Amino acid sequence: MTNPDQKPPVPDDVQDAIRTLIRWSGDDPTREGLIDTPARVARAWLEYCQGYKEDPGLHLSRTFEEVGGYDELVLLKDIPFQSHCEHHMAPITGKASIAYMPKDRVVGISKLARVLHGFAQRLQVQERLTAEVAQCIWNNLHPQGVAVVIEAQHGCMTGRGVKTHGVGMTTSRLLGCFLDDHRSRKEVLSLMGY
Repeated sequence: MTNPDQKPPVPDDVQDAIRTLIRWSGDDPTREGLIDTPARVARAWLEYCQGYKEDPGLHLSRTFEEVGGYDELVLLKDIPFQSHCEHHMAPITGKASIAYMPKDRVVGISKLARVLHGFAQRLQVQERLTAEVAQCIWNNLHPQGVAVVIEAQHGCMTGRGVKTHGVGMTTSRLLGCFLDDHRSRKEVLSLMGY
């Protein structure tokens, strides 16, 4: 039996790379406060990027058909998430609203959040994250429509470069009836708060 508190081993070359970065940034990787940092950083990145080890679509494989004929909008609002941008590996933090219009089956609502987290826990750009979540739901549930709206703040903009705080980015992807039907689009965006 494995101990859940047991930390995974970190290869020497990974720790050496982090020590090099610390040294290059101007600090001493051998000082007391930084001795264990290379292993901690490596393990943190394993956790930040655990989405590479899963297929988010698998979360949508168990569905329910006994829904009393329900075929109206299903919406999960303001799902918090964290990701990292692929350009600077800086944090992206935000929230997503995910909706779909079922045809003949629904999925447990926690599965929508799991799909989001499965894609967010990879190096990302927000536009691709939005599209991947929507396409995954579309491909696996075959609903009448899918709508995904993501609002996020980007550490690469606030902590470096232009250093502008308080700016949020919004992206959306609409598929099926939410793209084609004006009334459905208006309803879903209104319920999401847009």
